[in-house]
Amino acid sequence: MDALTRLDQATTRYRETEAAHEEAREEAIKAVVESLEAGERPTDVTNHSPFTAAYVRRIARAHGIEEAKRGPKPKEGKAP
Repeated sequence: MDALTRLDQATTRYRETEAAHEEAREEAIKAVVESLEAGERPTDVTNHSPFTAAYVRRIARAHGIEEAKRGPKPKEGKAP
């Protein structure tokens, strides 16, 4: 096999896997958003995702998910 044929084959494989990687990335972002919207802690979401904490925060902001207030959560049924 000559060098250019090998390069053509490698380029084709690269483009195919690049598309699959982008699709998997978008799926992971959707799952991060769903998890945050379901009330999961950002730390837990980060630990279960392929993304850094900073990127999870960026995803949350981009999807209008408010940052959780610091401090203990109020108990259900009691007014703060």
